[in-house]
Amino acid sequence: MNNYYYLVAGLPELTLEDSKLSYTVADFKTELYPALSEGDKKLVDLFYLKFDNANVLSLLKDKDAVLDARGIYTAEQLADYIARLKDGDEVPDSVFPAYLSSFITEYFASPAEEGFLHEDRLAALYYAYAMKCGNKFVSSWFAFNLTVNNVLVALSARKFKMDIAPLIVGDTEVCEALRTSNARDFGLAAEVDFLEQLVKISETEELVEREKKLDQLRWDWMEAATFFNYFSVERLFVFLLQIEMIERWISLDKEKGNQLFRNIIDGLKNEVRIPAEFR
Repeated sequence: MNNYYYLVAGLPELTLEDSKLSYTVADFKTELYPALSEGDKKLVDLFYLKFDNANVLSLLKDKDAVLDARGIYTAEQLADYIARLKDGDEVPDSVFPAYLSSFITEYFASPAEEGFLHEDRLAALYYAYAMKCGNKFVSSWFAFNLTVNNVLVALSARKFKMDIAPLIVGDTEVCEALRTSNARDFGLAAEVDFLEQLVKISETEELVEREKKLDQLRWDWMEAATFFNYFSVERLFVFLLQIEMIERWISLDKEKGNQLFRNIIDGLKNEVRIPAEFR
């Protein structure tokens, strides 16, 4: 296990209520990422790949789309990989993640059925890929986040009397229970120890407050899960997750936040799934 005494010792203390940052997600990639071992870089890449996911989806819809610069791959690289996969060529896993190659190949291989969301398919592939990373904390983080997102979707769908099964992303045992169980707790009370917290959070009517509580749940979970990881890559991974959360709240004032989350709820009422950026 690699330890990063100097890097971690120099990191600022963070709280979810911080109103300014000395580091950003982009700064981490340029200043801290180069100091990591090759193996630890691959773990941190799992965080940045979500921006590449969004960029791939954008390019598939519009080859001239403006991309998120926080991704790992440049627009030129992504365009090249997409073109090669569209033509039936292969892109080595060593240069491009297998799950993205699979998704792009599937995208061009067959037309989507009615009601199919490419965002959901890509999210399922991404989570499955990340949960097999071999690092206990990072794998658990993605499993935790997948469970949180799916439980909230299931609770909202049940509230608005929608069919839950098509809205659930992933193939874990928790996913299957959410798709098939009619029990009040989906039969997950023993499996998901934070289920009651999620139920209470989902019942919070003020939407920005609801999202803040959700981020606090995530924050507390990652702090507890890495309590004994003082100078490891896990601590750096948590720092990266936390600065992303704070960045989002700094850029989202209360009025805009309320409107954003109202749009999500309206989308659920109209039988539209949660947008990919909130997965």
